[in-house]
Amino acid sequence: MTPSTDPRRWWGLVGIGLAQLMVVLDMTIVNIALPSAQHDLGISDADRQWVITAYTLAFGGMLLLGGRIGDLIGRKRALLIGLIGFALASAIGGLAVNAGMLLGARALQGVFAALLSPAALSMLTVTFTEPRERARAFGIYGAIAGGGAAIGLIVGGLLTQYLDWRWCLLVNAPIAVVAVLVAAFFLHDHRPTSAPRLDVAGAVLASGGLLAIVYGLGEAEQRGWTSALVLSMFVLGLALLSLFVAVEQRVAHPLLPLRVVRDRNRGGALGAIGLTTVGMFGVFLFLTYYLQVVQGYSPVRTGLAFLPMTVGMMTGSLAIASRLLPRVAPRRLMVPGLTIAAAALAYLTQIQVGSSYLGHVLPSLFFLGLGMGMNFMAAMSTATFGVEPRDAGVASATMNTAQQVGGSIGIALLNTVATSATARYIAAHGAADPTAVAVAAVHGFSVAIWISVAMLLVAAVVAGTTITAGPFNRRPRADEPQPEDLAVLV
Repeated sequence: MTPSTDPRRWWGLVGIGLAQLMVVLDMTIVNIALPSAQHDLGISDADRQWVITAYTLAFGGMLLLGGRIGDLIGRKRALLIGLIGFALASAIGGLAVNAGMLLGARALQGVFAALLSPAALSMLTVTFTEPRERARAFGIYGAIAGGGAAIGLIVGGLLTQYLDWRWCLLVNAPIAVVAVLVAAFFLHDHRPTSAPRLDVAGAVLASGGLLAIVYGLGEAEQRGWTSALVLSMFVLGLALLSLFVAVEQRVAHPLLPLRVVRDRNRGGALGAIGLTTVGMFGVFLFLTYYLQVVQGYSPVRTGLAFLPMTVGMMTGSLAIASRLLPRVAPRRLMVPGLTIAAAALAYLTQIQVGSSYLGHVLPSLFFLGLGMGMNFMAAMSTATFGVEPRDAGVASATMNTAQQVGGSIGIALLNTVATSATARYIAAHGAADPTAVAVAAVHGFSVAIWISVAMLLVAAVVAGTTITAGPFNRRPRADEPQPEDLAVLV
């Protein structure tokens, strides 16, 4: 019996969904806990972003290697190892006694997430191949991938207010236990007959290049954009990534076979995903501080305030994208979705210290979620469609890399822009009382969110001009040209 005809495959989707939920949850659940954790462990304002970035950077930097390891040892085995390791790292973070221990645990979470996430997505890709089932499965997966971020904020608020911020990390243990049991019983292993060798040089170059760029973005906040350290990190990062591309063209078993990204449709989807997350994830951090620090919301109220985004995400992904994708070209979902999301963020830039939640925040979050739901589901399906079975793991890892690295860069970049704009506002207008400080902070948030708007609009242009694939309304025959083959010919 093949995975695509196994009647238990939808139970397997539960395990895949739980694994993805746990990974995405940890990108935002700590946001709500961050003010409490920052106070408890004595973390400075300049360093607070690293509680988020340590996770996303390790995740994004190791994803390509994690995807190849899954191709080597089997994706089910990689998923199970990743789930167990992620749970243990979460427990270490929940028991942290200082900032260093917390940051180390967050980085370790990212490493194991880089193993389990591409394994989960590649298993989804090979398990659901019938077009309508694939659309439904990817709709659920896309809703989890996008809506899970908002769910993390809600759960984080509940745990922080009624238990302790540490439970925002410890909660991963029971989720992992359920995911391991479901995956062990209902998922089939997928291991290619000729497993690739690990490209250690490629892994070092890719991870080092990404680390240097994100570190440079983070240090720009304190040192300035023109400091020697910041500029040297940018130069080093670009040099390492350029060398990575050169190495991948020559090694026998590349970490990232360039045939995976040369496909015009896949490359466009990856570019749109990366730009989207650059513009999106910093907003969670800003709104968390706006609602808790400026508006005085409790952690629970802050988490619930993000619920409209989850509703919008589910609507865009399940009610719209999953129904239309089998009949509509993906760019016809992505471009409108990204435009709607950009308009929602543009409206959000108008918030003031005394703005009402119902008048400004709620509609912005709902339409941001609606647009992102339409975009993510179509982009994820396009990024993994038609890939050769031997490259399923690395293709999934590449898509996740675009998302996680985009999130890391976005958080570091937008946090730097926001704090710099706040400092300039204070220098120009003064900050004699707490209200003036709050006004300056909100000004910084608004400036940074305009960067997010620009990123989403650029992503819409990329999707509209590069993605030419038609509707995924049928399964291509094994003997006909695949989309990536056609893209190479043109």
